[in-house]
Amino acid sequence: MTVYYVNSATGSDRNGGTGQNSAFATLSKVESLKLKPGDSVLLAKGSVFNEQFDIKYSGTESAPIKIGSYGTGAAPVIHSSGDGIHSLYASNIVIENLKISNTGGAGIYGGSVTNWTVRDVEIAKTGLSENAGAVTFRSSKNVTVEDSKISGVKGDGFWIEKVAGIKLLNNTVTSASGSTADAVQMNDSSNILMKGNHLDQTHASSPKGVIALVRPTNAVVEDNVLTGGGFGISAQAGKNVAIRDNDISGYHGYSWSFAVGLGDQGNARDYDISGNHIHDGAWGVAVSGPSGASYTRTNIKVHDNVFDDLSQAALKVDRPASGSFTNNTIETGTKATAISPSIVDAHTFTVSGNKTVANVETTLAAADTKVAAATEVSADSAVVAVHDNLKIFTDNGEAHRGNLLENDSSDNDTLVLRRFGDESVGKHGLTLTGDYGVIHVDREGNYAYTLDETKLPDHSGHVSESFSYGINDGTSHHSDGDTLTVFIHLDGLLS
Repeated sequence: MTVYYVNSATGSDRNGGTGQNSAFATLSKVESLKLKPGDSVLLAKGSVFNEQFDIKYSGTESAPIKIGSYGTGAAPVIHSSGDGIHSLYASNIVIENLKISNTGGAGIYGGSVTNWTVRDVEIAKTGLSENAGAVTFRSSKNVTVEDSKISGVKGDGFWIEKVAGIKLLNNTVTSASGSTADAVQMNDSSNILMKGNHLDQTHASSPKGVIALVRPTNAVVEDNVLTGGGFGISAQAGKNVAIRDNDISGYHGYSWSFAVGLGDQGNARDYDISGNHIHDGAWGVAVSGPSGASYTRTNIKVHDNVFDDLSQAALKVDRPASGSFTNNTIETGTKATAISPSIVDAHTFTVSGNKTVANVETTLAAADTKVAAATEVSADSAVVAVHDNLKIFTDNGEAHRGNLLENDSSDNDTLVLRRFGDESVGKHGLTLTGDYGVIHVDREGNYAYTLDETKLPDHSGHVSESFSYGINDGTSHHSDGDTLTVFIHLDGLLS
């Protein structure tokens, strides 16, 4: 496992490249090496490289090849008349802490690659010929892009095509411009997670929208902020699609502009559209399609959303579909539904439990209070959790191995939930199993206890169980002495 250093200002390709004082000068010199699993290529901060960087070799899952930076100052920059970073067939690659700008093609292009992670990368002014997404992956597997920023690019912010296993997490895309540009275009891909992203097309020079999901399979789009564009999320044909807890607003420009649209480019099945705040646009959720097409739209569930400040209805269904519109909140002045009479008569799309309110802000505030309350112990008064002021929070700094949870020196009642290897720990929380139930800690450190009454002992009084924390990654083990104790009062439970 060798670390190679590259410094465009002080390096020389005649150097050995394995020390900061003997750094290479160019990326092409690195390309001439046969990189091995576990090798790293570190670019000096403040360096500028006017060349495409081709990644030709693969790491392994346990020893990926890493491309990153070292030193102090501004992130190293890659300019190129082609792509910034380009790769075909390479696997197990990590790219982090770089900037790519002013490229003719993509900032990062990966074709037929596997197990790539891109994190903390800034991409600006790419796709000068408007022929590529700023980040492009095609015919690939297991790709994660996180904590990265894309701005002022021509073409799509992300172009993802035929990728099995794609995660876009906590990224920012601002103003992806061009005649065919979306913040995210994703075609024929599966096992998709888009979470925590902020995608803003408000000032983009594009007639399109924010997210275009074309024929997705097993997709989750949640906790994103989507602003501007001709539409919010176009997921026209796909199956097993969850669109939940997003804020979608500012989509204008067309009579058909929608926050979420489906059904006009193929069959759509098993959609769950819930918990979204949809506002400042035309239509809310549009279930539609071209005249004469025989597409099916099956099991479309639209529930527990909030709609306000819409020029059209919260729900439009004008083509045959089955599903439901339930428990949604619509602000006064916004029409609730526009459903074709033939669909109403067919009784295939039910409408129930929705309410109209004068001010959605009050409803949203109440929902926040409800979520906070849900992190406390079960409402059953017989179950009480005592947590000795324990709080768990996420540290997004340097990755740690074998040290997932540890005390924060500034507060002995706080645990730090750390990054672990190449994976950001805490995105999906932490579940701990005890004798009588389980505790789940979410990414903010809030907890909830679920009791399994079938495991309780057969006597009165109360019992308690304590959860300690231990992590084993196969090579090292770390335990922490802090505990979360639950007292279970059996009186009343066993009667």
